[in-house]
Amino acid sequence: MNDKRKLFVAIAGNIGAGKTSLTRLLSQALGWRAHYEKIVDNPYLAPFYDDMPRWSFHLEIFFLIHRFKAQKEISAWPDSCLQDRTIYEDVAVFARTLHDLGYLSAKDYENYLLLYSTMSDYLRQPDLIIYLQTPVNKLIESILKRERDFELAIDPNYLSHLNRAYDLWAGQAEQEGLRILTIDTRNKNFEEHKEDLEMLVTYIREMENQSWLGMD
Repeated sequence: MNDKRKLFVAIAGNIGAGKTSLTRLLSQALGWRAHYEKIVDNPYLAPFYDDMPRWSFHLEIFFLIHRFKAQKEISAWPDSCLQDRTIYEDVAVFARTLHDLGYLSAKDYENYLLLYSTMSDYLRQPDLIIYLQTPVNKLIESILKRERDFELAIDPNYLSHLNRAYDLWAGQAEQEGLRILTIDTRNKNFEEHKEDLEMLVTYIREMENQSWLGMD
C-alpha cells in the first residue's frame, strides 16, 4: 500500500532569488514533475522593462493566464508537482507593487483582481510554498550573472519594493492558511552545498509520507 500523499510544492521569491534553479534541483532529487515560469517565450518582458507603465497590465495578464493554466495542470496530474513561482505572488506582490508605484492604473488593477478572484475558485492551493527571502544585493548579483539583456536595467528600488511586498505577503498568507517555509538565502547555496538541498528534500519527504485522512 502506498501511503504517500500527492503534494503540490511551489517555490516563491523575487527576481533573481534562485527559484528556477531550486525547482530544477528539487525536481531531480524528488523525481517530481516541474512547471517553470514562462520567461524566454514571454513577448512582454523586454517591452515591460523599457516602458513599465505601458506594459504592466499586459505582462501581469500574461503571467496570470499561464500560472492559472499551470496550476490546473498540476491539479490534474496524478503525482506530486513543483511550481516555479505562484499565482499568489503575481497578485499580492507584482501587480500590487506595480499599482502602488503608479505603473498599473486603478481601473486595470481592479479588472485584474476581478479576473484573479474568478480564477482562484478553480485552483488547488499548494501544500507548501518555499519562500526564498533574498536581499537586493544578492538579487542584483544573480541577475547580472545570468545576463538576460532585458533584466540588466532593473532598478534596485523596484527590487526593494518587491521585497517588502514579499515579506508582507508571506506573513498574510500564513495567517490565511497557506503553509509557508521562509528561507533566508544569504547563507544558502542549493547548487553547491549538498546539505542545504538535502534539508529541503527531507522536509518535503516527511510531508509526503504523512498519511492525512481525506487529503490527496
